[in-house]
Amino acid sequence: MGAKATGEACAVCGGRTWVLERRGDVAMARVCACSESCSVCDGRGHVLVEREAVFSQKMGPRLYEVMEPCICTRRRRRVALFNDVGLPGVVSHASFDNYRAFNEAQDRGRGVAMHFAHQYVKGGTDAKGGPAKGFILSGPVGTGKTHLMAATLAHLVLEVGIRARYVEISLLYATIRRGFQEGKSGGEIIGPLSDVEVLAIDELGKGRGSPFEMETLDELIARRYNAGRTTLFATNYSLEPERKALRTPSAPAGYRTTEDARNTAREAELLRERVGERIYSRLCEMCTFVELPRDTPDRRRTRQEMDAPMHHAPGGLRSAGR
Repeated sequence: MGAKATGEACAVCGGRTWVLERRGDVAMARVCACSESCSVCDGRGHVLVEREAVFSQKMGPRLYEVMEPCICTRRRRRVALFNDVGLPGVVSHASFDNYRAFNEAQDRGRGVAMHFAHQYVKGGTDAKGGPAKGFILSGPVGTGKTHLMAATLAHLVLEVGIRARYVEISLLYATIRRGFQEGKSGGEIIGPLSDVEVLAIDELGKGRGSPFEMETLDELIARRYNAGRTTLFATNYSLEPERKALRTPSAPAGYRTTEDARNTAREAELLRERVGERIYSRLCEMCTFVELPRDTPDRRRTRQEMDAPMHHAPGGLRSAGR
């Protein structure tokens, strides 16, 4: 007897009727086995429902039977939409429930993303009828920014039923360059990203800052800004309006590694400087800003250090890590 027949939630999907999993380097969805057979339409994919409508002022409102897609058809459509999002496989199981916050700022970031996802209205308008405002998450590597973006997109696509896409900005640049070799224009690749209802751009500010990259980014954001499309961003660069004084990393007096210097310089870089004033100004209007502190722990590194076995040198002495 199936989970639905017994009234119990499916142990595989938890009652969601769909399953997310990693296939190679991308996140994919599929209809759970518990919902493959539909008892509502008996596999026809559509149902007859009664709707009230007025086709004649003389007759007034009347009830009519109309054909509508069954819930199983809508489920399959949403699964297909999710499989077009392009989320990385590493975040296939990302959700708001399994996001771990180490500080208040991360908890706020989760709250902003979750509120956006749960309050989003299909069509991309806010309560006043204007474009729905997205969000931008800034913070060091490994602090869960992509996790929150993935959880947001999964909810929007599978629960709300919208079209969404995810792009990592440096991979987008590489895709456009390959397109040039195949005779495609940058506009042919940017076009679908400009029109999709919600677009998530990861690693904003990454790259060499070449004219090609800046022009590509400017065109993409300008198109979405002008069309009133909702866009989400994640970046490793600070959202602060002004550059702060460089912080000297803790190190023995007179000693500073090259990596220390690089990290210090990277922490001081501003997104405004990486993307330019024009794009930054538009981001201020398009998004809610959330900045995670520079000392927020790297979740991947923390997990590795906790899971790594203790290695011992010959003679029973522990080997010192570098």
